[in-house]
Amino acid sequence: MERIALQKLIDWNNNKRKKPLIVWGARQVGKTYLVEELFAKKYYKNNYIYIDCKKEDEIRDFCSKTANAEKIIEYISLRKGKQINEKTLLIFDEMQECPNIISSLKYFCQDYREIPVIATGSMVRIKLQRETHKRGSKGNDKFLFPVGKINQITIYPMTFDEFLMNSNKMLYDAVKKAYENKQPLDHQIHELAMEQIYKYLLVGGMPEAVEAYIDGDNLLEAREILKVLYDNYLSDMELYQASQEAVLRSRVLFQNIYRELNKESKNFSPGLIEEKSKTRDYATSIQWLTMAHVVNQSFQLKEHITTPLMPDNESSFRLFLGDIGMFSYQSGINAASFVSSERDNTLSGIFFENFVANELIAKEHKLFYWRGKSSAEIEFIIESNNTLYPLDVKKGRGTLNSLAKFSNHNKFEYAIKVSKNNYGYNPGQKLLTIPFYFIPFAAKDLADGTMRI
Repeated sequence: MERIALQKLIDWNNNKRKKPLIVWGARQVGKTYLVEELFAKKYYKNNYIYIDCKKEDEIRDFCSKTANAEKIIEYISLRKGKQINEKTLLIFDEMQECPNIISSLKYFCQDYREIPVIATGSMVRIKLQRETHKRGSKGNDKFLFPVGKINQITIYPMTFDEFLMNSNKMLYDAVKKAYENKQPLDHQIHELAMEQIYKYLLVGGMPEAVEAYIDGDNLLEAREILKVLYDNYLSDMELYQASQEAVLRSRVLFQNIYRELNKESKNFSPGLIEEKSKTRDYATSIQWLTMAHVVNQSFQLKEHITTPLMPDNESSFRLFLGDIGMFSYQSGINAASFVSSERDNTLSGIFFENFVANELIAKEHKLFYWRGKSSAEIEFIIESNNTLYPLDVKKGRGTLNSLAKFSNHNKFEYAIKVSKNNYGYNPGQKLLTIPFYFIPFAAKDLADGTMRI
């Protein structure tokens, strides 16, 4: 399957000043497939060395005892029987099993910068945090991250444009062209694109689930895969957390994201999970889940907003699941609801909010929402080129009462309403309406500072 992030690897590879690259991301989002299958096999063909730190015990043990790049290169060359030079790509996968490899990247950068190196892993940051906070560890024993000596990218579950690109390339091309030309799609094509949105809400962006859906057009099989992945995420919390209390709290927090968003305020409320508990009781769990890229956190802004965007109160926030398919699975809603004629009445707006949150995160946006007086609310506030763009997510047509209250306190270029409606712009209201299937492209333009009407 195609991944948009491949271009980031190509750009890195073409950079004459490139440093060793770390590819971050949650479990099962396709990091290994991207690095080896899509990138290495095409751009390095038979001239790359792949090392699985989880399986290759001897190499892992050797690398855990030294950060000396020269020794590591020599050992791997002899073990693999292959000369390593500037034309050889070194791939260290599952590096959370050998965090010392990250230390060695500093010396690869300093002494062997001509050799391209990529390291990938899912729970690396968490494992490093545990290593550096062990009781009794001396200051000089603590892990030092190679700041300034590496390049970094983060891989997320497949976004909607990637889902559409792989499931229906012709429709993807039509949607992309319409967005670039700033034109609405013909009604029938618009309905086709919205059909794909609803299927994506059900399947999500985990590559294994997407592949199952595409290969057999089987939504139920994709759903079964999601169940396994969901359970795997819960199991991970046992492996990478220090205490049983932290494990239990992280699990119950993860399992209650839908419930937290499905109440009136949507803000995180610890009392919903455990009576009389405080937000601070879940601070470690929230940090764990966000570091693992399993959960995305959105912070509240109030009344007058200043840039750069900063939370008004870090105790007021919302949590979204990192994959919309897992969110739909967690909700317990019947899969048929996403393809039935009654879906608009069945699906609540939070499915679409979680979807938009993930599309924004995948384009490296930080998440903020605005709360005014009298329950006025705008789901997302985007800052692009020092300009504010309030972004409202509406399942249906919705009203503009909140936007009017927002404009009493804040200047903005124009507002963006993301809904099931077709593309259009109202200059009098300074309101750009985009359909849900345009949001991946709009999120990228906002991130790049190239947004236009």
